[in-house]
Amino acid sequence: MTLEAFYNEIGSNYSAALMRMGNSEKMLGKFVRKFTGDKTMSELNASFDSEDYSTAFRMAHTLKGLCANLGLDKLQKSSSELTEALRNGVADNAAELMGQVRADYDMTITALAQLDE
Repeated sequence: MTLEAFYNEIGSNYSAALMRMGNSEKMLGKFVRKFTGDKTMSELNASFDSEDYSTAFRMAHTLKGLCANLGLDKLQKSSSELTEALRNGVADNAAELMGQVRADYDMTITALAQLDE
């Protein structure tokens, strides 16, 4: 799968992501491939599951920023919503939002695995 096809597959704006990287597809590809090795999501999962909502907030906020920089729009949106739900403790809908973050993350990682080298 090409980089552009990857962005289309996950419902993101390839052109906008490319612009963030100075219109360098090589640079965008390099950084988006590194996303799979990032530990933020595993730390978010662990902290959320252990009800450490202060750490979960920080991890959701970090994930939101990573996704914004890489143009991973769906995951950025769901992690942003989770960030807001955790900002002052834990909102009633935090578990539902965490489920959406997990689903969007899994979709993104699955699509990343199909990227051409």
